[in-house]
Parts: sequence; structure tokens; C-alpha cells
Amino acid sequence: MVRLLGYFFGIACVLFLGAAAVVAVYIANVAKDLPDYAVLNSYAPPVTTRVHAGNGALMAEYAKEKRLFLPIQAIPDRVKAAFLSAEDKNFYNHPGVDLTGLGRAILVNLQNFGSGRRPVGASTITQQVAKNFLLTSDQTIDRKIKEAILSFRIEQAYSKDKILELYLNEIFFGLNSYGIGSASLTYFNKSVTELTIAESAYLASLPKGPANYHPFRHPDAALERRNWVIDRMVENGYVSQSDGEDAKKQPLGVTARNSGPSLFASDYFAEAVRRQLIDQYGEKSLYEGGLSVRTSLDPQMQLFARKALQDGLTNYDERRGFHGPVKQISMSGDWGPALAEVPALSDVPEWRLAVVLAVSSDSVDIGLQPPKDGGGKVAAQRERGSIAAKDMQWAFRSAAGDRKTTKSPVGVVSAGDVVYVERLGGDNSTSYRLRQPPKVQGGLVAMDPKTGRVLAMVGGFSYAQSEFNRATQAMRQPGSSFKPFVYAAAMDNGYTPASVIMDAPIEIVSGGQVWKPENYGGEVGGPSTLRSGIENSRNLMTVRLANDLGMNIVAEYAERFGVYDKMPPLLAMSLGSGETTVLRMVSAYSVIANGGKQIKPTLIDRIQDRYGKTIFKHEERLCEGCNAGDWQNQEEPNIVDNREQVLDPMTSYQITSMMQGVIQRGTAAGKVDLSGRDVAGKTGTTNDEKDAWFVGFTPDLVAGLYLGFDTPAPLGRGGTGGVLSAPIFNEFMQAAVKDMPESKFVVPAGMNMIAINRKTGMAAADGEPGTIIEAFKPGTGPADSFSVIGMDGTMAPEEILRTSPQANQAVQTNTPGLF
Repeated sequence: MVRLLGYFFGIACVLFLGAAAVVAVYIANVAKDLPDYAVLNSYAPPVTTRVHAGNGALMAEYAKEKRLFLPIQAIPDRVKAAFLSAEDKNFYNHPGVDLTGLGRAILVNLQNFGSGRRPVGASTITQQVAKNFLLTSDQTIDRKIKEAILSFRIEQAYSKDKILELYLNEIFFGLNSYGIGSASLTYFNKSVTELTIAESAYLASLPKGPANYHPFRHPDAALERRNWVIDRMVENGYVSQSDGEDAKKQPLGVTARNSGPSLFASDYFAEAVRRQLIDQYGEKSLYEGGLSVRTSLDPQMQLFARKALQDGLTNYDERRGFHGPVKQISMSGDWGPALAEVPALSDVPEWRLAVVLAVSSDSVDIGLQPPKDGGGKVAAQRERGSIAAKDMQWAFRSAAGDRKTTKSPVGVVSAGDVVYVERLGGDNSTSYRLRQPPKVQGGLVAMDPKTGRVLAMVGGFSYAQSEFNRATQAMRQPGSSFKPFVYAAAMDNGYTPASVIMDAPIEIVSGGQVWKPENYGGEVGGPSTLRSGIENSRNLMTVRLANDLGMNIVAEYAERFGVYDKMPPLLAMSLGSGETTVLRMVSAYSVIANGGKQIKPTLIDRIQDRYGKTIFKHEERLCEGCNAGDWQNQEEPNIVDNREQVLDPMTSYQITSMMQGVIQRGTAAGKVDLSGRDVAGKTGTTNDEKDAWFVGFTPDLVAGLYLGFDTPAPLGRGGTGGVLSAPIFNEFMQAAVKDMPESKFVVPAGMNMIAINRKTGMAAADGEPGTIIEAFKPGTGPADSFSVIGMDGTMAPEEILRTSPQANQAVQTNTPGLF
């Protein structure tokens, strides 16, 4: 028996050694192709790029995998406890593989053999790191062995905290969220440090199967899984029994975060920044690089700009009548689900979609669009209201011209019509006003003239209606708003604001064709000063001035100011017939406003990479001494302004003063009032009134805009820059500068201020009526004789009287010997 036992023992040993050898060879064969776990040292996952406004508010996020990398020190113990309880309670004790958990899993799988159930896994957090970073997700024995081997090696090379950091930043949570930092924001719109026990437990339940525990599609399963995690946290001693019970009583509380811009009304600005980042760094850096972008956007000013432009667009549109309903839906049965499916303008929350329920001679009964929950389910409650006849009077006229003006809502709308409405009064009011998205569009930009920082940008009525940015992408004719650059070129080349030019019909023959420019309205003024020409936006004077000056000089100045990249030296271009953008025009006016310094318009102040290193900053001015280690009675450091001087500061002031006259008595008279603040600007109206412009500025803020149809078409009678655009500029600027310190346009040192006759441009006698104080550069002043540009030579007084009734009247009111 002993020999027999010995014999069997020997055979068993041989078999064991043989099996061990086979296993060793197998493991060695599997292990020889293992990936290098050292790559975990340089872990740099795709990280979300975040774009912030000038005040730090989050404006937008861009990512293929929404992830915010958090070091383990930034993750609270409460959150770590939830994941350890859900995934690997022995994490800090095992060497990479939990043998106890593995044995338990094997027993469960043996019991479930043949039942069709999916095998139970026993992967530790370390094993999941090995799988997620270094291996595939194949359900094979080879992969599991590789996973175990790598886990042992990873545990030897890295600390437990490092492994947990890798895990928490890599795992997928659903809703395109990767990593605990992003998941916390996505599901609860809060940082990781703010998560409660219940919220931490729910997030810890998701890696097992995000789709299975979706908060809206499978709320019961999500709640059950969360509570299971809470029980494990209590069992493992991380949470007290009472706190655990309180946490289980709480609802899921998921408030799924909107994937769009976080900052209201920033859509156009954010998209412009996105395009710039792609152009500058490429798509990979934008969507995976984890850039931190600080923009120049002023959120409050952006709201002012949005409101001003929307008010202007809707006012114009409503004066031209009702376009008709957005859609027609069936009124049989419950109208709520059908109305809920009609897409609304998501970025115009003041307006809501409604369906017409009934129409009478004095009001319209409406049903408001019901909201949907996160899972797309339509709310059961139906909200109703009414539109009084007086609150939709503008719609009694059809914009299409196919219906005569009526005096009641009957015939304007009918039951089943889907329309936009805006609530009147407080939140509990049931009174509404009829609204409609305008067909006319426009763009507005506001800029700091000293730095070129774009503070506000609106690219149209609604980004949800149209993503085309009319502030940066629309190429439009600036019309007369281009004239200040013609006059600036003239002031820099020997002309003065008192120079006189003929305002009379002119014919220009080129290539056998005759061009006959005209003033708006057709009237002419005879000999007039350049100030009068810009204040009253005289086309004929501008053409004569450009012709006398030379279009090559005008083109050079237009390119110097950045209005055009390359301007053809054609006379018609002096009237703004070329195409440019609102952003370029505002940048060019900023040069005038800041005293002639070249600026680079920018939407971005600073960009940092994922490690916090600054890789771009807009500010290029130098500050010697700003980084002194300590103070040793030295002078305060000075910022060296090394920007190019593209316009004489005195010329800048002359043009500014002339554009102040545009607002005080010219084409924008009565349209702009900033309560005594210094403000200058210029209107612009293109041929057939297809575009209406206004660009203007105070010493500290420049703003410009245009109105026009995307497919250029006449705006109609009175569709001028002074009538349509100047009031929008005024509304915006009144709000924007309200809390700014009041400042004045600075008269450059050496500038001579001389009283002249407004009509003749010659020196005025004391007490003479019709005078104005004009700015002259040193060595220049009012003319001694009445010289008219655009006529032959110098004209004698009697010749002037024969050709110009305006000059005749001027002579009669002047003192003897004035000429």
C-alpha cells in the first residue's frame, strides 16, 4: 500500500510539474507580447477644451470625449469611497488581483453554468486600468491572463493613488462623459467637491453599465443600483447607517447639463472662437487638447447688444406685417404632443410657441407649448393664455400683401396655427403678445478701441434660427459709413475740415460709360465745407474729394485701417461700394477713436494648454520693470506701446469732431443721445437702401452694426442708417456706457481751435452767426479766399453768387471783406 501510494504520489508530482510547465510556457507565451505599462507614466487622455468669458464664466466646451482631468488630491474621500464600494472594496489591500473576489466569482459562474446568464467578473480597479489603457475588451481567457499579469506589474510600478487617479479619469459614465470631473458636471451640474453621498453613489454605479442605469430611460434600475452602492458604503464603514438611510431617501436629482453654450446669448461669439481655434491649432487640439481659453466677451454687454439688435430687427419686421403662422397642426384630440414636436428658438427664451385654440374679434385663445422631461416625455399639464387684439395690431397687415388691413384678429390667424408669443406682465400672467422671427437680419460688434478686444458680438436675430454670423462672415457694402476714411486720408494730406468742395452734379466717363453719382434724396448744396460733407453724407462732395486726392491714396488708407485687404482704386469705392464686414469696420473706427494707433481685433485674450502653460496672449505691449522682485524706490513701470501709428492723432481728432457733428446736426441728428457724453459716428446707406449701417464711438467704446436681408433687397422707404441703425446703436450704447466713467475726446497738444463760418469755411468775426469752432493742425487755418475744390481755380465772390444760392446767402450775412 505504501509503495502504491508512493507510486501514485510520484505520478501526481510528475503530472503537476508537467501541468505547471505547460502553464508556465503558456503564460510566458502570452506575456511576451504584453504592451509596455510604462506608457501610463505619460498618460494624456483627450481632455475637454473650455472657453470662458472675460469674467471667467464658462461659455462653451468642445470635446470628442468630455473629460476634465482631476488629480487624485482633488477628488474627495466620499467620492473615492463610493467607487471603491461599488467596484473594488479591497483595492488598497490586494496586489492587483483580488483572489478572494476571484474565487467567489468562479463559484457563482459554476452555479450559473448553462443558465444563459452572463458570467460574473471579478476585475479589480487595477485590472480595469490594465484593460482600459493597454488591452482590448475581448471576453477571452488570453485577455484575462494578460490583464492579471499587467495588474501585478502596474501595482509594483505605481502607487495605489496613482492607479485610482487613472481609473477615475478614464472611465465612461454615459452621456458622452468620461472621467469623474466631467460626469459630475454632466449629471449634476456641480463640481466633484460638491457631490453628496447619494450623487457620488449614483455616479459610482454607472461604470458597470451607463445605458442600463440611464436616469431618464431606466430611473427605477438607476435608483436601485444607487441604493445598492450606498448600502456597500455603509457596510464598508465609509458612511454611517443613518446617513446612508437619508441618502437612499433622496431622488436621483439628475439635472442633465445642456451641451450648448453655458453662457446665455454667447452662441455667435463662441462659434467664432471655435473657428479661430481650429484655424490656429487644428481640430485635434480643440477637441482633445484640454485648452483653457479666456475670451474678451463681456457677458453683460453681450446681453445689451443682443437686446438692442433684436429690438431693431423685430421693430422693422413688424412694421411690414405678418408673415403667417410657423406651422399648422391638427386640433383633433390633445394638441400638446403635436405642438411639443415643433422646434422652437432655443436661444430666445422670452418667446414661446403656442397654438391658436379660438379666435374672436377682440382676442385669440392660445395653448402654450408643453415642456419635455430629460427622457423626451411631454408633460401632461396644458397651459393656456390669450392675446388681446391690441397686442397683435401689427399683424393686421399681411407682409405678403395678400390680405387687406383688418381691424380684428379674425382672418389673421385661425385654430391650429402655431405662432410665437411673448408673455406680458409677471410670471403668473396669462396675457401674451404675438411675435414672429424677423426675415431681416443684421450684425453688431462692440470693441474696446484701446486694445481691440471684442466685448460683444451678435451675428443675427437668433443662432437657433441661423448660425451664419453676420458680424464676421457677411460681406456687405458699408455705404457712407466708409466716408470717414476718405476724409481722414484728405486731412492727412493737406486738407482741413474747413476746405470747401463743390456739391453739384457730376458725370464721370470711364470706358465709354457714364457714371452719375447722386446725393441721397437728389438735392445738392453747392460749395460746402468738408465738415458739412461728412455731416450730411454728401456723395457728390466725397467723389470730388476722392478724385482730387487720388484714389490710390484712398485705397492705401482703407487697407491701412483694415477695411479691405486690397481695394481697387475706383472712384465708386469712395462711396463704400466695396464689401467688408462689421468686425472690420468697427476695428477701423477704433483706430480713429484711439488716436490713430493700429490695433488687432481679438476675441481671445489668453490660451493655456492642459498643464496651465500660456501658449497665446493677445497683449503684445511691453512692460519693463513689471516683474521686479521687490520695490527699491524705483518709478512705477510704464507699458511701452509699440503699436504702429497709422493715422496722425490730430487727424483722428479732426475726423472725430466732424463725426460728432453727424450726431449733433447731421444724418443721425436726434437719433443718438448719451446724456451729454462725447459720442461720434457715421451713418451708412447703400444703393436702393439694401443695407443700413451705423458705426460710432465714445472715447472708451466703439460699436457698429448693419441691417439688411441675407439676400440683398431694398429695405423700403426710409430704410437708411439714420432711421434704422442709429436707434439700435443708441439703445445699446445707453445701456453699455451707463456705468462707465464719463470721459471726453482729448484735443491733441498743438491743435488750434478757430471759429469759422459754417458755410464758407473762412474765419468768422466775433459774434457772427452760423459759426463753429473748428480744429486746425499747426501751420494750417481757414482760407483767406473762397477756394472751391472741384472747380477751376479760385473763384471770386461774384462768381460764387452766380453759381450758388447757398453762398449768396452766406455772403449777405458776413461782414465786409470776409472774402
